[in-house]
Amino acid sequence: MNRSLTALAAGSAAALLLSACGSDGDSSAESGGSLVGEGTGEDCVIEDPVPIGAALSLTGGAASYGESQQRGLELAAGHLSENEGVSYDLTIEDDGTDPRQGITVFEQFVEDGASIIIGPTLSNTAFQAQPIAQEAGVPVLGISNTASGITEQGDYVFRVSLTEQQVIPQTVQQATEAYGLEQVVVMYSNDDAFTESGYEVFAQSLEEEGVEVLDTLTFSTSDTDFRALLTEARNAEPDAIVVSALIEAAIPLVTQARELGIEVPIIGGNGFNNPQLMADAGEAAEGVVVGAAWNSASDNPANADFLSAYEEEYGSQPDQFAAQAYAGMTVIDHAVRAGCSGERDAIQTELGNVSEVETVLGTLSINENRDAEHEAVVQVVEDGQFTVLD
Repeated sequence: MNRSLTALAAGSAAALLLSACGSDGDSSAESGGSLVGEGTGEDCVIEDPVPIGAALSLTGGAASYGESQQRGLELAAGHLSENEGVSYDLTIEDDGTDPRQGITVFEQFVEDGASIIIGPTLSNTAFQAQPIAQEAGVPVLGISNTASGITEQGDYVFRVSLTEQQVIPQTVQQATEAYGLEQVVVMYSNDDAFTESGYEVFAQSLEEEGVEVLDTLTFSTSDTDFRALLTEARNAEPDAIVVSALIEAAIPLVTQARELGIEVPIIGGNGFNNPQLMADAGEAAEGVVVGAAWNSASDNPANADFLSAYEEEYGSQPDQFAAQAYAGMTVIDHAVRAGCSGERDAIQTELGNVSEVETVLGTLSINENRDAEHEAVVQVVEDGQFTVLD
């Protein structure tokens, strides 16, 4: 399989997109219909490689997520290339954690004839870039976007990432039971679609569980000093602090909370799902609770193979973002083979038919709202690792 990779420089004035995957916005325009194959499923044979574009945050504030996603996609693409009948031409580009750059990348993928676009990494960028693909009739598969409203942008927009609405209520319920929560302080960055969406679900879930919110404190995604806000939170004497933030804020927030003597549990949203939390916050991360779409301890056979292959390839353990990226490629391969076609409309149709596909995330289906459905998990950091909260 031919896989092309380039990282766009942050703030680049022009998007230097890679190998032409096709042209004129039609994935089969110059192939004479060679993306339409014969057979179905494992017996499907398609003559040409199916072009896939992926817009990931390889630089900027979400680069740690994007790097994991890149690894997951590359690993999956390599494994899929070992199967007969269908091959993929994967092009990965940097969205720079910038909606404007994300739009440019999406526009180029559409022009170059991508059959499907994966990404972008953050919901903020997704809301801006996805309409480009929707208007052109190019399927989009989100692999990390969890904000409300993502798939409402059009019938060509799908995701394999569980929404905050699917994960956070379970997190709040289990944390309330485990720690006997009665009163909490909520903190969130109010200038990001993902973290705002997470806050809204946290607030609703806490109310449903009968947990009183003593105070709600807001900050910016660019903030790094949370001592004043954390002092307010500590003085309220809550049973826990609930936070919706990206990893760049989560690390100093957790570290400073422990420095200020705050010992109550810190409950984070999906942005906390990153080994960087433990690596950079160290012991301060102990006891942090996070809802997740994936846990490495799953005994799912596909997950066991994924863990082994990832560690062999990269010399480290994967995180949720790598797992979701890997699962995204699995779902795309299933959709392509189901219709035995790499054309855009065929992939869009078959993504809507995904039901009980075995992935590293577990058995996954896509519902009528084009959102993924599979079992979630609630984790707590113990001994420097995410473990399942009992």
